[in-house]
Amino acid sequence: MKVVVVGAVAAGPKTASKIIRLRPDTEVTVLDKGQFISFAGCGLPYYLSDVVTDRKELFSTPIGVPRDPAFFDKVKGVRVLTRTEALRIDRKSRQVEAKNLQTGESLSLPYDKLVLATGAKPIIPPIPGIDHKKVFTLHSIEDCEAIRSVLANGSKKAVIIGGGLIGVETAEALVQKNSSVTIVEMLPQILPVLDWEMAKLVELHIRSQGVDVRTETRALEIAGTGDEIRCVRTNNGEIPAEFVILCVGVRPNVSLAKEAGLEIGGTGAIRVNRRMQTSDLDIYAVGDCAESRNLVTGQPCYVPLGSTANKQGRVAALNIAGLEDMFPGVLGSTVCRAFDFTVARTGLSETQARDAGYDVVTCLVPGPDRAHYMPTAKLLMLKLVVDRATGRLLGAQATGPGEAAKRIDVAATAITAGMTVDQVSKLDLSYAPPYAPAMDNLITASDVIRNKISGTMVGITPMELRNKPAYSYFFLDVRSPGEVAKVALPGAVNIPLGMLRDRVNEIPRDKEIVAFCQASTRAYEAALILRANGFDRVKVLDGGVAMWPYEKIGGKR
Repeated sequence: MKVVVVGAVAAGPKTASKIIRLRPDTEVTVLDKGQFISFAGCGLPYYLSDVVTDRKELFSTPIGVPRDPAFFDKVKGVRVLTRTEALRIDRKSRQVEAKNLQTGESLSLPYDKLVLATGAKPIIPPIPGIDHKKVFTLHSIEDCEAIRSVLANGSKKAVIIGGGLIGVETAEALVQKNSSVTIVEMLPQILPVLDWEMAKLVELHIRSQGVDVRTETRALEIAGTGDEIRCVRTNNGEIPAEFVILCVGVRPNVSLAKEAGLEIGGTGAIRVNRRMQTSDLDIYAVGDCAESRNLVTGQPCYVPLGSTANKQGRVAALNIAGLEDMFPGVLGSTVCRAFDFTVARTGLSETQARDAGYDVVTCLVPGPDRAHYMPTAKLLMLKLVVDRATGRLLGAQATGPGEAAKRIDVAATAITAGMTVDQVSKLDLSYAPPYAPAMDNLITASDVIRNKISGTMVGITPMELRNKPAYSYFFLDVRSPGEVAKVALPGAVNIPLGMLRDRVNEIPRDKEIVAFCQASTRAYEAALILRANGFDRVKVLDGGVAMWPYEKIGGKR
């Protein structure tokens, strides 16, 4: 059997290697128009910042062997043709027509099975000056080397267009290289994979690290003369710049598939079944060029991730080798670092869940990521999204300096299994003070949701409160005076929890009461006390002071 694989970054090499393991008699040829193959694209920001000091680490095995054509030939039994571009698929004669970009030689590669792992390509916005030589993307090792060269030559003022995951990671890398960095994002928030309030918390942290974040700002022109860039003109004024990095996102690279008449899905990626077969059952598509299915909604989605690419490659290989395997879909589980904050999410955001027709209940729950008395304890801020009718967990988001990834991984497992928050709240998670609190953050958040669904607790989000007229509610801070002296929320009246029963007559009965504390745990106790004293309109501020995304009085953000 002859198998041709187009694309040699993540999904392609994974597919080729697995086929050979299963069917050593198969003739597998991989072609890629690039110079570097099987490299870790997600590691590029860390090579940019010198966390990874040698680019070879990005395309080497864990023991340091470069994954180059010789490696795939000698170790894997796979022929790899670099600097070779696939030009056309002749489905009738089952051949891929290609061209060696160095010699100009034309090639015709016959196949029994064909795998498209053509990946994605950066989105280039159509604005004047976008083709300047100091405007870069960060999609390949060559891109990264070009940016490193500009930095080495003394350029320090950077504008990043796009505030998604790559934009945020790139901002951190450039700050570590002593650059002045501005992020320009046309949406009202950075990190659109998160809901607004979670993204805002990350934005405030990024700002505290010296990054200028401009949301609702659209780049209109990259202005300069000759070899130099002077500024980026936006709808909100000019931003001085010496170089620009485009992190607007990617689109699936489907031109080869489209020209061959393969079906393209509504997401713009190649439509595949669960075996990773395209509309031509002898042609497979894997990785960033292929469509996925959302495990919660069941609808097609496009979530280009290296983790997904490798799993899809394995599924395709098993089916090509005559076995049977299925790729069920994705939750869009994502994690990235934003300075010393982790940003992580899985499943549906609140916005996505509402758009999908769910009646959702959410919570914002901050807390230490391990026993609070441990010196290593750090703040972790969680948001859960739950279907009110069934209690099913639909999504989770986390940020802060605390350990977020393992909580999101547990949440991803629970969502995949269709678990409710009742079930999640009783998970037998591991506990020891250096690793987690006795009631894990995810379990505490699940219990908050359970209280909301049962009516024991009525919450209000910071955004909902912000939209209420100040005269319509009484803002009750039940923290200690010492805490209030450090940082306070505007308009709040401080009555410490321990004094609340004695001072209950100071609280108006003709207004809605919104109680809060640092994490809103004491505020929940206050709400119960007030209800017992006849107050029937009492709410608890979700997330408390710790997750308040607006202005504060005193202290540090």
